[in-house]
Amino acid sequence: MTKLSVNLNAVAQLRNRRDLPWPSVTGIARIVLDAGAVGVTVHPRPDERHIRRTDVFDLVNLLRTEYPQAELNIEGYPSEAFLDLVAAANPHQVTLVPDAPEQATSDHGWDFIAHQELLTKAVADLAAPQRRISLFCDPDADSAMIQAARQTGADRIELYTGPYGACYDNSAAAIEAIADLAETAHRAHAAGLGINAGHDLTLANLPAFTTAVPFVEEVSIGHGLTADALIYGFAETVRKYRAALGSAS
Repeated sequence: MTKLSVNLNAVAQLRNRRDLPWPSVTGIARIVLDAGAVGVTVHPRPDERHIRRTDVFDLVNLLRTEYPQAELNIEGYPSEAFLDLVAAANPHQVTLVPDAPEQATSDHGWDFIAHQELLTKAVADLAAPQRRISLFCDPDADSAMIQAARQTGADRIELYTGPYGACYDNSAAAIEAIADLAETAHRAHAAGLGINAGHDLTLANLPAFTTAVPFVEEVSIGHGLTADALIYGFAETVRKYRAALGSAS
């Protein structure tokens, strides 16, 4: 069954609109974990416009003391500051993304061939017992790109599902987008890479994605899940997403 990790960036971004401690990032983490999420994801950016460095360590403490079975996934560009943060926080998974500091959100995967030296060094620096390293991957990565990703020593790729999510009002384009994702998933699996996925996955598009794209071990969902939580509440929303993934008990 595909596991659900809840991205908490949107929660932190809402909190940061005021100099107040709510909504609480750790408080929402408790709710989603109690509702069945296997872990939480954060993408701390250098300007701390949403997740702050202090949030990372608050979550580390929460998971260690109250949810030892849950996982923390930290996303980011492999700068020296990011590598230092990972070393200090010791998360279960690290997802490397090619984002520039000023980007509003991730919008493309790595060119694994052009950045192979950078990524190979970063993967080696980040390697630790019982930690996975995942690399953000374009949905239409060809065989050469997938082989280059494998050669970095990473454990997984994370399929960038943004183009699929953008087809919410175009069913024909969605079919094409999901075909690209499925083909890339097959290539990655054949190369010995595990597969995660994330970006603009929703209750509406998850069922088709889950049916069509094989081998996906984990999805990380933040924006769509947080938007739905405004309607249903976080606990019920997590249950709905787990059901959409086919993993509800």
